[in-house]
Amino acid sequence: MAAMSPTPARPPSPVAAPAPAQPPAPPSVDADVLIVGAGPAGLALACALADAGLVPMLIEQQDDAALAEPADDGRDIALTHRARDVMQQLGLWQRLPFDQVAPLREARVVDGPGLQGSAGGPLCFARPPGAEALGWLVPNQHIRRAAHQAARARPAVRWCTGARVTALALAGPLARVGLADGRQLSAPLVVAADSRFSATRRLAGIGAEQRDFGRSVIVGRVAHASVDHQGIAWECFGHGQTLALLPMNQRQCSAVVTVPSDQAPAWLALDDAGFAHQVQQLAASRLGPLQAVGHRHHHPLVGVYAHAFSTRRLALVGDAAVGMHPVTAHGYNFGLYGVQTLVDLLAAAQQRGQDIGHADLLARYAQAHRRATWPVCQGTNLVVGLFTDARAPALLARRLVLGAAQRLPGISTLVKAAITRQLTGGAAVGRH
Repeated sequence: MAAMSPTPARPPSPVAAPAPAQPPAPPSVDADVLIVGAGPAGLALACALADAGLVPMLIEQQDDAALAEPADDGRDIALTHRARDVMQQLGLWQRLPFDQVAPLREARVVDGPGLQGSAGGPLCFARPPGAEALGWLVPNQHIRRAAHQAARARPAVRWCTGARVTALALAGPLARVGLADGRQLSAPLVVAADSRFSATRRLAGIGAEQRDFGRSVIVGRVAHASVDHQGIAWECFGHGQTLALLPMNQRQCSAVVTVPSDQAPAWLALDDAGFAHQVQQLAASRLGPLQAVGHRHHHPLVGVYAHAFSTRRLALVGDAAVGMHPVTAHGYNFGLYGVQTLVDLLAAAQQRGQDIGHADLLARYAQAHRRATWPVCQGTNLVVGLFTDARAPALLARRLVLGAAQRLPGISTLVKAAITRQLTGGAAVGRH
């Protein structure tokens, strides 16, 4: 029998090598900075970030049509020299209508029922020699329009309008923002710029000291054909109510009447003639016969100071950080100062390749902004508390304060120098 050939051995099946581990996909980034709120502070921040080479995205509840043509809310904003410089650098100032920018050449403070009722005369703050003005007054809607135009002119600025933020997550390599329509947006940094009642601040777990002054502001324009205001602002602390007359162009003033909130309905119910008559009485007819111009507006007075201006991957700017009582007119100024400070730090960190959402970096912004705002905020609250208290001890105290400022040159000079420096960015005190 023939021998059988051995069956050739089958070669072993190749064993598949394990696939190399794939690195995790980088998280999606929608912008360098997500800015919640497209008010004047948020828009200015977007412009500054774009100019610094960063990509900002604005998230705003209003649609673009409302942002492009903001409604008149009656407010006229007093801008300091430093604020004007920031606006010029960002191209906002150049977009303001020239005829809507009114120079503030002098401010006078009196105590009593009328502008001539202060014993010893008014406390005066004049522009320093060589300075154009103490500051400038601009209607709020023109600032908002100019800021929107400037932001729209920058291609780097991204927009998410008609959107409401409902969720916020700050842990991990990126901050994440959840919108009401289900969308998720991510960036290394989120900035809350959504008003003094900021929902974003609350979502981040940051509280705020809120002071409800129990008062309301009634704002309306008055014309005075027979007397020129000469660029002088008057602040009259009356007994139970306060009148501010802010000098605007075309022989008009913005009359700002502060009253207990339960009196606001009566003021709002006045017709044009009644409103003009009441303001004229409070002004002791210093500007002659007055005529009401346009609508009146009503704003409750609530001051806000956030417990923190930053945390990991989040910073606060504008009224979300500090919402001031309007008596010192520093609200938007502080917003611009915060924008300038924050963007300077972020731009330097970006150039060094650092994480712009790092807690230590943002803490430097918070410390600097607190130093700039805390003394003025506390001083404002003290002044408001003293000069709106109608009780006899407070009435006596404020007359003594104003009297001392008039009679003691050293005290007067120090007080005026401090206030004037806030307005002019360090210029010396004026001639009064």
